[in-house]
Amino acid sequence: MEKIASKTAAIRRPRLSTLAAAAALVLAAGGAQAQQVVLKVHHFLSPASNAHQNLITPWCEKIAKESGDRLKCQIYPSMQLGGTPAQLFDQARDGIADIIWTVPTYQAGRFIKSEVFELPFMTLGGEASSPALWEYIQKNALDEFKGTKLIFAHVHDGAVIHLGSKQVKSLDDMKGLKLRAPTRIASKMITSLGAIPVQMPAPAVPESIAKGVVDGAMIPWEVATPLKLQEITKVHVETPAGEAKMSNTIFVMAMNQSKYDSLPADLKKVIDANSGLEASRFAGKVFDMPADGARKIARDRGNTFVTLSAAEYERWMKASAGVADEWVKEASTKGANGQGLLEEARALLKAR
Repeated sequence: MEKIASKTAAIRRPRLSTLAAAAALVLAAGGAQAQQVVLKVHHFLSPASNAHQNLITPWCEKIAKESGDRLKCQIYPSMQLGGTPAQLFDQARDGIADIIWTVPTYQAGRFIKSEVFELPFMTLGGEASSPALWEYIQKNALDEFKGTKLIFAHVHDGAVIHLGSKQVKSLDDMKGLKLRAPTRIASKMITSLGAIPVQMPAPAVPESIAKGVVDGAMIPWEVATPLKLQEITKVHVETPAGEAKMSNTIFVMAMNQSKYDSLPADLKKVIDANSGLEASRFAGKVFDMPADGARKIARDRGNTFVTLSAAEYERWMKASAGVADEWVKEASTKGANGQGLLEEARALLKAR
């Protein structure tokens, strides 16, 4: 009987060990699952937008993969968490959202140092100019983003003037036109060219042109197709190939600083690896990609393309030069070296 009991105990011991190991695996799996961090990501464009499909969603998928699914995004497009596009940055700072993607300069005058990249005839395009914007902010304007961890910063492919039916072939033709402007700097530029700026977000543009509220819009090709601007507008005014675009807009993806600080070190590394200069370059590239396809749609519809001649380009540059001068003065009154910042921004862009 003792031998039988001994054999029974010997059989049970490994079974108990197996059960204990299995229980440990279950607990470990549960612990890993408990460590999953869900990030609320908020932005103002639709789920069909280029930004949502080709920038924000891939970024979220990448951090999920690299974290072993311990980082997970819940994306809220079209302002689904409430508020307006101008309030998005504060939503990240205040923790209403964990991460936002937005145009910070929708808050007029708040990001004055950063908005130097929105001055007339500064940028070439998204991929070429976005790394310069990142470098510039890191050195000169991080204080404007206090309360958040900046993930990347970028510009788009450059503004084009899309007109419902009116023709613009020279600076003289701009006089009295009502044009949509995305930001205060763009408004100043439009004014300098003799036109009348009307500030509004991009989604409001098609209806505004269709109803005659504005004659046209200063907007990049990147959003022309989802807004169906090629159907609503018939004339597209562009700068010459290889020359700086007439206007641009800055964008950022930013994370609540406290949320970032609360992450364990390995998850911080995942966020860090998907932040910075190269992430900014990628974002700019995403915004460059749709331009050729958008132009083709307009050409196939028989729309008119107007490329400014070298002489006209020079006229437009001279007419809008005062916008940069005014920005320098304004930045200086707020304690910044306006002229120095402008020169540094231009040098960074030239180096790219």
